[in-house]
Amino acid sequence: MTTLGTPLSLQATKVMLLGSGELGKEVLIALQRLGVETIAVDRYENAPGQQVAHHARTITMSDPAQLKALIEAERPLLVVPEIEAIATPMLEELEAAGTVRVIPTARAARLTMDREGIRRLAAETLALPTSPYVFCDSLAELQAAIDGKNSDGIGYPCIVKPVMSSSGKGQSKIDGPADVKTAWDYAMAGGRVSHGRVIVEGFIDFDYEITQLTVRALGAGGQVETHFCDPIGHVQVSGDYVESWQPHPMTPAALARSREIAKAVTDNLGGQGLFGVELFVKGDMVWFSEVSPRPHDTGMVTMITQWQNEFELHARAILGLPVDTALKSPGASAVIYGGVEAKGILFDGVADAMRVPNSDIRLFGKPESFKKRRMGVALVHDKDVEVARTQAKLAASKVKPREA
Repeated sequence: MTTLGTPLSLQATKVMLLGSGELGKEVLIALQRLGVETIAVDRYENAPGQQVAHHARTITMSDPAQLKALIEAERPLLVVPEIEAIATPMLEELEAAGTVRVIPTARAARLTMDREGIRRLAAETLALPTSPYVFCDSLAELQAAIDGKNSDGIGYPCIVKPVMSSSGKGQSKIDGPADVKTAWDYAMAGGRVSHGRVIVEGFIDFDYEITQLTVRALGAGGQVETHFCDPIGHVQVSGDYVESWQPHPMTPAALARSREIAKAVTDNLGGQGLFGVELFVKGDMVWFSEVSPRPHDTGMVTMITQWQNEFELHARAILGLPVDTALKSPGASAVIYGGVEAKGILFDGVADAMRVPNSDIRLFGKPESFKKRRMGVALVHDKDVEVARTQAKLAASKVKPREA
């Protein structure tokens, strides 16, 4: 049985989040509701999660010395990585020394911090179906991987991604030779850590892609049990999520295969918590794409569709508490972009957006806006998921960010 302490006391249950954006903010709120003392860490001050946590800390999380010093000073019960750009070898060292427990595990954080670790695990270790792929360290290697020899190249069209990036940054589709250098340059600019390495993937002719949220939580007997949320459909533009909905219709065979793949990956990664497993689907065929050992941006729709949203599920699972993945209502989400380059922006039209039937709005509180920065999300529930999608996009369009 899990015992929880009182925050800001000697008995406090302390949890540190590494990364405090909009997803981290919701995890922190879920932890706060359970009386957990929270420490929000980010690379810039006044990040969304830092605005709701007990303690805010600003460091370069990819710097092993800074990360070690902070964890040793704060001594949290759990460290919860919420982004990729973290000094994961240091987390492994601290976990091995018994200094802290990393969610879901330090090994999982290392393997999923870049696309190479998790793709090799899925395709080469677990033998799961994936798109054909090659890792490249230069523009010349990228071109050679696409062209190949004796018809064994990746070919066109194909997808190029930095090995480490977030929210689809740096991803692009290559339709022909003229696009290769542009894609390479875009990947270099979009990577979290510019060490000049990309993955080029063969293009899969899929019908749709889903996020299969998968939760590893303790059962009544203390053993880890795997739970699944209803599949989430989503639209991405340049690799960046712009809308999502739940549930996405699937054939029984495709749903079963999706959950088999998700369970195989998450069983190997181990630990407790929520995972966002991305999959491509065509008919009854399913291919593994990526996995995040944390709440997923497309899963923000669960804030209006599930009794326990993905952030509450993550908080409960990491604390050893029971979870409930049941759907409350079909629904959809649509992103609200900044639209302007400015600090301390204003939002007009929020009341108009909330007048859309069955809608809700979340504004993340990011201190600085960019034209394509996610600044909020519109949420709508409806018994008809297609109606919810239309209404969510309508609600999002009514919010008008502007300079002060």
